Amino acid sequence: MKALITGSRGFAGRHLSAELISNNYTVYGIDLHKDENTTAVDILDRQAIRECIKSIKPDVIFHLAAQAEIPLSWKKPQLTFEVNVIGTVNLLEAVREENPACRIVLIGSADQYGVTGIVKPISETVTLSPKNPYAVSKKAQEEMALLYVKAYGLDICMTRSFNHCGPGQSLGFIASDICSGIVAIEQGKAEDLKVGNLEAIRDFTDVRDIVKAYRLIGEKGVSGEVYNVGSGIGIKIQEVLNTLINMVECEIVVTADKDRMRISDTPVVVCDNTKLAKHTGWSPVIPIEATLREALEYYRLL
Repeated sequence: MKALITGSRGFAGRHLSAELISNNYTVYGIDLHKDENTTAVDILDRQAIRECIKSIKPDVIFHLAAQAEIPLSWKKPQLTFEVNVIGTVNLLEAVREENPACRIVLIGSADQYGVTGIVKPISETVTLSPKNPYAVSKKAQEEMALLYVKAYGLDICMTRSFNHCGPGQSLGFIASDICSGIVAIEQGKAEDLKVGNLEAIRDFTDVRDIVKAYRLIGEKGVSGEVYNVGSGIGIKIQEVLNTLINMVECEIVVTADKDRMRISDTPVVVCDNTKLAKHTGWSPVIPIEATLREALEYYRLL
């Protein structure tokens, strides 16, 4: 099986590549920047992405390339829409023209649900109500994909992925920002740890469990269907912070930072992964404590 990963040098992309290789896939990667395992292709370049699909003829594409930072989406909404919507349309058009039998796994976000008022796990049937530019762009991406399924018969499965974390995650996300801040205190580079909303409840899953779900969706998912990907366990951000603080020996002074409070934040977001489990047999196996410990160690080694 030949697999193409867009955004292959990103956090999830690197882990997905390892997951696929360990399951006997031949993996091709494209990203904005080239390395020994990646070809430099900008998904906003229609001709370049078309030539890529024509040359590789992948059996499955995992479309991870995105502008995924919510704070940045408020600052640069145009860029967010260009990458997440126009870039996706470029990919869909390339597949339609050059390799229409290929399966696509299109990665979306739980942020598409927005403020639901639901405290129980959220299923795929919940009405989408995105509350930030990133989430709106992901909703638009998904709607375009559904249109291509219905109009052209493309084989596309979509995800709404909940928070994932682990070693290698960049800054700009909850767990990585806390880990980086703690390490800065350990190394004497900061006096306190600045945090945002600690009362929010989120569904955290190890990135290696997440990418296993992506592989299984590629293998067993039903075309035209959307799958929630997440552990199904809600954890308050305060608990994540406490778990990490308990892993260090120095004193951690925590300071509330209004600049880290999002313009629109959802109190509770927990995944109902029943559909994913039923269709693919997936379930998470890596405990959050192990994930956070490895993430903390990653920043210590930088």
